[in-house]
Amino acid sequence: MGWTLPNTITVLRLVLAVALFVLLAFEPRVADQTWLAAGEQGLRTEGFAALLLFVIAAASDALDGWLARRYGWTSAFGRVADPFVDKILVCGALVFLCSNPLMAPFVPPWFVVVLIGREFLVTGLRGFVESKGVAFPADRLGKLKMVLQCVLISLVLWRFASEARPHEAGGWSSAAIAVSLWLTLLLTVGSGVQYVYRARRILFA
Repeated sequence: MGWTLPNTITVLRLVLAVALFVLLAFEPRVADQTWLAAGEQGLRTEGFAALLLFVIAAASDALDGWLARRYGWTSAFGRVADPFVDKILVCGALVFLCSNPLMAPFVPPWFVVVLIGREFLVTGLRGFVESKGVAFPADRLGKLKMVLQCVLISLVLWRFASEARPHEAGGWSSAAIAVSLWLTLLLTVGSGVQYVYRARRILFA
């Protein structure tokens, strides 16, 4: 099949990811009085815009997947581009969050390293196994991991947009972020181990 609607949505998601990264690159990195005052008055415009872009981009992943399954609009391009763009969106967002001193307390660098390492591992495994002519699709645990990653990023962006002093621990969002981070870490490691287990017969043949 040629170019499909899910492929168009995937490309648009990449555009949204780039726009998100531009916004995050110019987010404040120091809690000066002007920035703190904006938080005390309500949602920060730049923070809310970043959150909105991320939510739309993440939701588009579910949409193009549903369309592809519902109408059989699958293609070789979509099979490669869809997971690639997903990784760019999630890993890129986490890198920008952990590099900003105002958000880094909730997204530690070691967590991002573990997550990106897992993605490299699974991508390498998938390429190797499928080169042997064996299908190696994503499983439910991997998909749930993706959902939790999106929840974690959304919570951090919401806190950054809505809290007067988001870099200081406290409030319901601080606890929600901590729970999401540890659940995401558990699923990230667990799904990586599961992929290795699934590929064991080919890896150690």
